[in-house]
Amino acid sequence: METTTPGMSGPKCGGSGVVDSKTQDAHRVGGASGSNGNEALSDTLLRGAVAAVGDAAYRWSIGDDRLDWGTGAEALFGISDLSAIATHRDFAARVVLDGLSRYERICLARESEPGQGAPYELEYQICDDFGGLRWFEDRGRWYSGADGAPAYAIGVMRAIDARHHREAQLIRLSTYDELTGLLNRGRLKEALGEALTAAQRGRQHSAFLLLAVDNLALINDAFGFDVADEVIVRVGERLSGLARRGDSLGRYAGNKFGLVLHNCSEERLSDVCARLLAEVRDRVVVTARGPVAVTVSGGSIALPGHASSVDQALARAEEALASAKQRLRNTHIVYAPSREREKTRLRNINVADELITALNDKRIRIAYQPIIDACSGEPAMHECLVRMERPDGTIIPAGHFVPVAEKLGLIGLLDYRVMELAVDTLRERDDVKLSLNISGRTIGDRLWRDTLASHLRMDPAFASRLIIEITETVAIHEIEELTDFVSNFREFGCQIAIDDFGAGYTSFRNLKTLDVDLVKIDGSFVIDLVNNSDNQFFVRTLVDLAHNFNLPTVAEWVSNAEEVEMLRNFGVEYLQGFYLGEPVMSLPPLQLPVISSTGLRAAPA
Repeated sequence: METTTPGMSGPKCGGSGVVDSKTQDAHRVGGASGSNGNEALSDTLLRGAVAAVGDAAYRWSIGDDRLDWGTGAEALFGISDLSAIATHRDFAARVVLDGLSRYERICLARESEPGQGAPYELEYQICDDFGGLRWFEDRGRWYSGADGAPAYAIGVMRAIDARHHREAQLIRLSTYDELTGLLNRGRLKEALGEALTAAQRGRQHSAFLLLAVDNLALINDAFGFDVADEVIVRVGERLSGLARRGDSLGRYAGNKFGLVLHNCSEERLSDVCARLLAEVRDRVVVTARGPVAVTVSGGSIALPGHASSVDQALARAEEALASAKQRLRNTHIVYAPSREREKTRLRNINVADELITALNDKRIRIAYQPIIDACSGEPAMHECLVRMERPDGTIIPAGHFVPVAEKLGLIGLLDYRVMELAVDTLRERDDVKLSLNISGRTIGDRLWRDTLASHLRMDPAFASRLIIEITETVAIHEIEELTDFVSNFREFGCQIAIDDFGAGYTSFRNLKTLDVDLVKIDGSFVIDLVNNSDNQFFVRTLVDLAHNFNLPTVAEWVSNAEEVEMLRNFGVEYLQGFYLGEPVMSLPPLQLPVISSTGLRAAPA
């Protein structure tokens, strides 16, 4: 509570305390400013306007410590009798301010006023008759007496509880996560930055731990998003219960929590993380729809040893977390630098740059590998295999850049370019049938789908010579979206093939639902087929499964004559492999029939 400054009455505060009587009358709240009727009307309108907006005007005679209040002050302050605050001393006893008193903030903010009054504006709380605290904005001007010292002040009080509540909410939203009440991502990063700075200055070792709820998507599917939110809240509460005073716990992202651990060495990290994981794992989470078993996985990094910036610390904790989630649930990994990992990253960056440049320079090429008819031994179609041409003309195989493109999200650009090249080939050569491989990402790529559909509408003749290959693992996980994709392009007249058949064990239901035209048996089952009885069993089973749906089959990776014979006996219709034909950068020229001397067409020599 504010206490009255000793100099608030007498010469120290207001000089002699004498103020020109005309000036005082002109500024006194509720009094007439002169005998003129217009001035009286103006004063009445002013008083009415202040009362209408719910504010309360006042005049403070600093010399004699007197406070005169305008209309509505009782209701505004929650004080039944204004005589209780008729002096500044009494009013100041109800004011809540830290540091300087109200008098000091108003009267000592300026050493003098230029004759028009010195403005002031401040906010504070006032205690009402019921013990409650209300926020007010206090604005006005103080005027000096003959000696230049503050003599009186005129101001307006305005209730700002609602505004303060909104501002407090905004401050909370900018600091805390709305769902869990923990620190939000921005504040968590600030706390991590503070810990990193302290660690770099040698004051203490710190660590950062990133925890993620395992399989939250399954909880969403099984119980609903509201239960998943409950799980996130309960996990946050358990982690908060184990966090020490001074540690900073926040919600980093949807199902991820970040914990800044102060005074924690790298040697202790594993034990700390094990306790946190056990706290979540060992007790089920009780939700509105019943108990749910929950585990979390974590990745952590010691500071400052393994990170020089906040972003680097976050990235490396994410990396450790990703490694943990690739293993098993309820697993934790402490980040450790790896020379091989850095070399791989550098290589990925170089390959990505090389790939983007090749795309921009139109140096992506197609290699054509024949797919042979098992009965006739003649090419029935060709698979389009992507290649990259370097500026010196060197051809780079797909294995050099496709895995990087998939990892870095560039595979869609590759698929788009290969599709354009395949369409150009089909238009130029009406004697070829092409098989076009696409990634799982491309299934949902609206631009790829719309572009190919546009080509097929403009030139529908080549649709029957185009086969679109879809990897079986995509068929399993994206069955609904894939069904629409297959239906759409089969309507145009294209054929659809399942690639790597057997690698993901496509079910009978999936084969029936997709209504494809061809299945390609995964090459791993064809390797050493003659000597491997397990592979023989798998291939026979897969061929029988396909034939049950009247689907022809293609065997990949065929490498010798014995495999060719065995696959024919199994009933495989088409064969593909380096033994039967390596990929080539250009298709064999179209062979036109020869006209004999008798005028009859003869087979080409």
